[in-house]
Amino acid sequence: GHPLGATGVRITLTLARELRRSGLRYGIASACIGGGQGIALLIENPEAAA
Repeated sequence: GHPLGATGVRITLTLARELRRSGLRYGIASACIGGGQGIALLIENPEAAA
């Protein structure tokens, strides 16, 4: 679990950590934000091999 309002941070940090662990360059995180809306975030790992 995580505190109310911390979902975005939890998803973002989990993705960033996984990109670093796996050596991948890009990752996308997405979440439902209610009312038929959603949000997505593209993260780039600059340490990944090009």
